[in-house]
Amino acid sequence: MLRGRLALWAGILMFPPLGLMLWWMRRGVGPVARIAGTLGICLVAVVELFAVYGMRLEWNGALKVSGVSFETRAQRDARLEASRAWQRAPAAALVETARAVTAPAPARTNEHVTPAYWTDFRGPNRAGVYAETEIDTDWPASGLPQRLWKQPVGGGYASFTVAEGRAYTIEQRRGREAITAYDVENGRELWAFAYPALFDEIMGGAGPRATPVYHEGLIYSLGAKGDLYCLWANTGKPKWSKNILADNATRNQQWGMAASPLIVDRMVVVTPGGAPGKSIVAYDRLSGEPVWRALDDRAGYTSPILATLAGRRQIVWISAQRAVGLAPENGALLWEYAFPAQMDMNCSQPVVVDDASVLLSSSPGPGAALLEITKTGEAYAARAVWQNNRMKNKFNSSVLYQGYIYGFDDAILACIDAKTGELKWKGGRYGYGQLLLAGGALVVVTEEGEVVLVRATPDKHQELMRFSAVEGRTWNIPAIDNGLLLVRNSSEMACFRLGRAAGK
Repeated sequence: MLRGRLALWAGILMFPPLGLMLWWMRRGVGPVARIAGTLGICLVAVVELFAVYGMRLEWNGALKVSGVSFETRAQRDARLEASRAWQRAPAAALVETARAVTAPAPARTNEHVTPAYWTDFRGPNRAGVYAETEIDTDWPASGLPQRLWKQPVGGGYASFTVAEGRAYTIEQRRGREAITAYDVENGRELWAFAYPALFDEIMGGAGPRATPVYHEGLIYSLGAKGDLYCLWANTGKPKWSKNILADNATRNQQWGMAASPLIVDRMVVVTPGGAPGKSIVAYDRLSGEPVWRALDDRAGYTSPILATLAGRRQIVWISAQRAVGLAPENGALLWEYAFPAQMDMNCSQPVVVDDASVLLSSSPGPGAALLEITKTGEAYAARAVWQNNRMKNKFNSSVLYQGYIYGFDDAILACIDAKTGELKWKGGRYGYGQLLLAGGALVVVTEEGEVVLVRATPDKHQELMRFSAVEGRTWNIPAIDNGLLLVRNSSEMACFRLGRAAGK
């Protein structure tokens, strides 16, 4: 009897399916005990899958389980470290490790550096529009785009900015956030500046969320726990730093700091949110000293933009509760429009439509609204020209092209008339992906890591071509610079030749 019990317990703890079989073979067990024991063994099996075998659930943008993974964070970190060690190894040692690590192309010898273009979050003016060079919109005839490199990357949901031949991002590396610079043409790591910080939550996982920005030889980066750093772009050495949550006496958001710093004249503007009078803050971009603080709003997850509306240059920001226009020189409130989101989830960027109008969108929340900003005397006001539920951006943002808005209505691509809100078409299920506009085409990155080219036309949804870029859940916004498409998620990053280089 004792031996039988020991065998049963050994089976349950070491291999639950065997334990379950022994339990059902055991005699003299009543039906209630049989069911209770079965449930207990299943619970042990689930605990072992997570604790022993490293199983973790993958959630999609609809908050549904989309798959499971048995690669632990430590294993991903080890794979990343092996890749970077391979890049630093002497040439003779590379042959020994070539089979174990997917390597980027050889280092460049060309000293030519293209002008800085994609230096900000979502590119120039934060509009999500690439217009530096032409892109190839005829992939079926010319073949798939050339992949320049593909390699592991640390966790997180930041995008890239590009300047001086370097691609900058921020990623999670074990218990540290790392601001990193890569040679954009071959993917080799040029420098990495890391500091202790680990933000982790069950839905999105670990890692920073906000994209670093480049300005006049400096990189400005905000980590998920509020660590704001100003680094020299050529070396990665810090110039100054501070934690914007501690500095403004507030606490973090549920899904971490996600808004990219905004450069305005001599200032860098960030949005810690929460504390009275300290919701949006401007620091001197060279010294880090505070210039002004404003508003009492809870922070959402959008990044502020700089725009000229109704003849007034202003900072436009969507907090958790409202859209606002602020005077850049002192943070004074110019206008406001109530736009509350469920669970503070205003994540989509405002889209400037013309010199007096800006589009807002949110899901779950109020849907979409076109605001008209007017000036009467010295006062500014915002009114809704239209509001509907035809373009509900979740944690992606729309783009404007020839009077039409293209974006994700939840998980389905759609086109609406910017002036009227009329739906022109809806089609193309790409999950909660991301998109940019380039050369009259939408460059869509799906939630599964594919790149899809869609014609930007109000006539109909027309998909031109698709290819696999990276593997795994992909929520990161892509970037395009000098004809190169940069794509990343929480485990991989890759670069593709999408069009001609500048000057060619």
